[in-house]
Amino acid sequence: MRVVFLGTSAFAVPALDALAGRHTVSLVVTQPDRPAGRGGRLREPEVKTAARNLGLPTEQPERINTEPVIDRVRAASPDVIVVAAYGQMLKPNLFGIPPNGTINIHASLLPAYRGAAPVQWALVRGERTTGITTFLIDRGMDTGDLLLLRDLEIGPDETAGELGTRLAELGAAVLLETLDGISSGTIVPRPQPADGVTFAPMLTRDDGRIDWSASASDVHNLIRGTSPWPGAWTILRQERIKVHRSVRTGVLKGSVEPGEIALPETGRLLVGCSDELIELVGLQREGRPRVDGDAFLNGLRSARRFI
Repeated sequence: MRVVFLGTSAFAVPALDALAGRHTVSLVVTQPDRPAGRGGRLREPEVKTAARNLGLPTEQPERINTEPVIDRVRAASPDVIVVAAYGQMLKPNLFGIPPNGTINIHASLLPAYRGAAPVQWALVRGERTTGITTFLIDRGMDTGDLLLLRDLEIGPDETAGELGTRLAELGAAVLLETLDGISSGTIVPRPQPADGVTFAPMLTRDDGRIDWSASASDVHNLIRGTSPWPGAWTILRQERIKVHRSVRTGVLKGSVEPGEIALPETGRLLVGCSDELIELVGLQREGRPRVDGDAFLNGLRSARRFI
């Protein structure tokens, strides 16, 4: 098939690599280079880098639904458009161009977790299984007809970054299987079920604030679900502390208050939640490098409670 590919982040790169090996990618469309980091230097999207390495023609429009972009896509004569973590909604005069439709690779088992952050919310809400869905884009937010679903078990301590990497590889495989099924006529689009619809809106920095009065399970899920973005955080002596990773202990908190550091003599950074102690094993003070929990604990003086 001739394919026009729309993607931006690292999640989309395995799919682009897979397409280039099996199909004709006539055009890649990605987001413009954006300022990043403390210095604000322009950083190109991962898909742009991948496309250049593959020798593929690439466009970086600021807005996708404009006549020049639509004309460029139409001129590429796609049999299908593939979208993976592109970052903009498509309008009908764009997604309706190819005869086989426009296929999106979504990192959940639709209709669960429609939206921009399905990987993060699946972890925050403690799901044990997620997966990849390919579906035909329509006017709604992840509401189009289903093509193929494949599930994936979530590890108990897996972070959003780690899970996203595994889902990206699965997404590439599911995409190739989807295109094969469309070509052979073995995959027929079907409407999404009305039951089981949930949503996964984009997370903000405020969503990463740890509530120590929650259960240890909820705190652990928040930490891993917001790693690496937007990051879980808490306050210690009026300083914001980023928490990268935690471990469930299963130890009841006893008289330890929520947010209170317990049993420092163990050399482990154990903190009280509503029901159990949780161990923090990766933390970062503002402007400092990331450290292990024991190193952070050794650097503490009088402060003994996160808020």
